[in-house]
Amino acid sequence: MIQENVPLKKFNTFGIDVSARYFATFSNTDELTECLTQNAGYRSIILGGGSNILFTKNFDGIVLKNEIGGIDLIDEDQDHIYVKAGAGENWHQLVLYCIGRNWAGIENLSLIPGNVGATPMQNIGAYGVEIKEVFFELEAYSIAEKKVYTFSVNDCEFGYRDSVFKNRFKDQFVILSVTYCLNKFPKFNIGYGAIEQELQKMNVKELNIQSISQAVINIRTSKLADPAVIGNAGSFFKNPSVSRQTFTELKNNFPNIIGYDNEDGSVKLAAGWLIEQCGWKGYRKGDAGCYERQALVLVNYGKAPGKEIYDLSEEILQSVKNKFGVQLEREVNIR
Repeated sequence: MIQENVPLKKFNTFGIDVSARYFATFSNTDELTECLTQNAGYRSIILGGGSNILFTKNFDGIVLKNEIGGIDLIDEDQDHIYVKAGAGENWHQLVLYCIGRNWAGIENLSLIPGNVGATPMQNIGAYGVEIKEVFFELEAYSIAEKKVYTFSVNDCEFGYRDSVFKNRFKDQFVILSVTYCLNKFPKFNIGYGAIEQELQKMNVKELNIQSISQAVINIRTSKLADPAVIGNAGSFFKNPSVSRQTFTELKNNFPNIIGYDNEDGSVKLAAGWLIEQCGWKGYRKGDAGCYERQALVLVNYGKAPGKEIYDLSEEILQSVKNKFGVQLEREVNIR
């Protein structure tokens, strides 16, 4: 059923108090088609968990909330399990579901907010793992053609926190389901971030995917704001990459700068470190701020309008550009 003038505060993790002219939920393609047909003259936004969006104003169109559920084991071979999940499923709950069955590959992505549908769109990643490494295929609905297509890993054109759905096909498809290829025999990835130290702190004697997941949960909980307590969308900015020569020059001027080697020879910088060096960590103006424990996270302490958070992000971008000559890019979608 399509509703009018619906508040969106509870549907976005920033807790921004805006409204949609029209709002509806869908749990299958028939309902989605009906909603789009009835509102053919209006712009549309597809919402999942609302964890990667910043509303800066009311939306004069229809907001469609994806509630397609289901988790199914659809195939397996000697080494792999193929798990298909509805786009409306909660991502962390899917991770726990798989870990509980010893299906490995996504344990490093524990506690990332949002739903399954956002995982390929963003090519989410954390602690040395990205979705593209476990992705098999997805089903997506063409809004223009009202037809379902299957996308392979190559079709998705995955990049760093990027895919074809954020660029060439932005706002043209609705992701319906995602199938992941997981491992029966785990390949542990504990070399990134503080996972090893956390596992030692946990006194883990025998490594398994359950302990890695718990270590990631512990680290994320200690560093990141809980959206249920303080409005936020996780990391607001991407980690930028620069050429090896640029990194060498930056290292000469800023000896403590943090960089990680990319496969293509470039160097990925820690955006949080850059922002912190510009003095933003813990900054607050009104109810908009930069989280005290992680400079990558912008927060809404209560009633900040989306525009104030956006303006703060602009100031941060400019200050990093001025100090380091590095252009940051937002990870969060601005609406």
